[in-house]
Amino acid sequence: MWVNLLVAGVVLFGLLFALPNIYGEDPAIQVALQNGDPLNEAAVTRIEGILQGEGLEITDAFLEEGRVVVRFAEEEAQFRAKPKLEETLGEEYISAMTLAPRMPDWMRSLGLNPMSLGLDLRGGVHFLFEVDMEAAIAQVMQNYERDFKTLLREEKIRYRSVRSTDDKVYVVLRDEADRDSARRLIAAETNEVQMLDTTVNGNPAIELTMTDVQLRQRQDFAIEQNITTLRNRVNELGVAEPVVQRQGLDRVVVQLPGVQDSAQAIKILGATATLSFHLVDETNNPLEAERSGRAPTGSRLYKNRNGQPVLLKRDVIVTGDQITDANAGFTEGQPAVFVDLGPKGARRMLDTTRNNIDRGMGVVFIEQKRRTIERGGERVDENYTDERVISVATIRGVFSNSFQITGLTSTEARDLALLLRAGSLAAPIYMVEERTIGPSLGQENINQGRLAVGIGFLLVVVFMLFYYRLFGLFANLALLVNLVMIVALLSLLQASLTMPGIAGIVLTVGMAVDANVLIFERIREELRNGNTPQAAIHSGYEKAFSSIADANITTLIAALVLWTLGSGPVRGFAVTLSLGIMTSMFTAIVGTRALVNLTYGGKSVDRLAI
Repeated sequence: MWVNLLVAGVVLFGLLFALPNIYGEDPAIQVALQNGDPLNEAAVTRIEGILQGEGLEITDAFLEEGRVVVRFAEEEAQFRAKPKLEETLGEEYISAMTLAPRMPDWMRSLGLNPMSLGLDLRGGVHFLFEVDMEAAIAQVMQNYERDFKTLLREEKIRYRSVRSTDDKVYVVLRDEADRDSARRLIAAETNEVQMLDTTVNGNPAIELTMTDVQLRQRQDFAIEQNITTLRNRVNELGVAEPVVQRQGLDRVVVQLPGVQDSAQAIKILGATATLSFHLVDETNNPLEAERSGRAPTGSRLYKNRNGQPVLLKRDVIVTGDQITDANAGFTEGQPAVFVDLGPKGARRMLDTTRNNIDRGMGVVFIEQKRRTIERGGERVDENYTDERVISVATIRGVFSNSFQITGLTSTEARDLALLLRAGSLAAPIYMVEERTIGPSLGQENINQGRLAVGIGFLLVVVFMLFYYRLFGLFANLALLVNLVMIVALLSLLQASLTMPGIAGIVLTVGMAVDANVLIFERIREELRNGNTPQAAIHSGYEKAFSSIADANITTLIAALVLWTLGSGPVRGFAVTLSLGIMTSMFTAIVGTRALVNLTYGGKSVDRLAI
């Protein structure tokens, strides 16, 4: 009895969790607050009112994990609703087009969900980015250069120069006493660098490098920081159910389901933009510096968006990584970005503005780019830095942690605020692969997958019925429950189903009856040896179990290795194969045994339909 109850409970569990998949999906819009705070029922009512006021027909609107989900009967209504919501709700809200299941409210209240579909089944865009590891280390060295200059000045230690290369920083001092003082000061400030005494042009100097362990740590940090930043940028784009994950040593995969126009996504995700703030050099002529091709000592020549020369002081007031928040808005009718600084940046900005009232301050937009050039008769990729002044304003008052950047268009202000709010990348990234999968192709993949599973299932069913008669029917019922169980587990775990995952299910359909074939052949053998039907059934299930367990465990080990070492499609295949092995062990052995016992148990049997 307990076995029968267990089988019945498992079947009911499978049916319950697999049920949401039969209802299909509707086009929908998901609305959330930009700061991540949960919405309430009042927001649902407000959004319904906005859309109904536009004459848009809504199928349903409800709260899900603090977000409002609005379902539509047609895609046309979905496309019309998104820009209207963005216009009416304002920039503090994010709206994303997605698909919402049509399942009843009672299923939603139980927390049931259909399977999550991968990009190849749902449609969307796939990006593969490569992280520039050398630039990550060079960026760290540039930060050291800036920090050591400030440190030496504050401690009044005389130095000739502090300059960084790709993997080293050279601090050139005036005499041996200054070098000793500088070494003690740097050692007290950081333990991340190795110091070596050397000379540069006959002057005492210190060569600073990072250890191999620290280099690897910095590279791993750059990857993880970039992944975090990319996730923040994806969230700002308002894409539902994105995937951002590391691939290999220096690559990051970004998948955006439902997105078909990749231009805006590439612009935002791939941007390595940051800012730096400098005082304007008001004592020298920028036109003269441009004509001579040489900037005055302590200054640097830039160009603004109109191509006009601008002279700024080399000393950096604050940089983009010290910005904690940024929002686009308007001031005096002009687009602006409202910026908040962290404590360290706020102190430097306060000191600068207090001492430089009525002087100019420039904002430099810094972006890492890659271009293809001809070199030695071959086309090669070259990395370069694009720096331009986006704003020059006069300091009219003292400020510290909050101020605004003007001189931008509305679009520039919105994009810049998004990039600053999401954080700057720890190292430049370059796109090495882009794929766009249309929703029609995704649906075609789904249809082909269903057809493959259906054909495989039908052929197995026919063979088992023909070859094993009633026992074949038992195996077929177990196989059907096995498929339901796989769908239920995929829905419960929310593991993304991909085309390779469907291949794993098709393979499981063929493998699932292997156990029954072993059991049924053993029963036939016992009957040929003259055993009674009941003894043959008992012996068949008992003696075939060890062979079944060995075969399935070895296959499961292979699937686990694929999942551990593989990535992307390989993992999708391994997930469904592993789930299929575990469910088939239960259905093929325990499930069919329960059916056989219900049919033949507790009675005298002269002949088995096998």
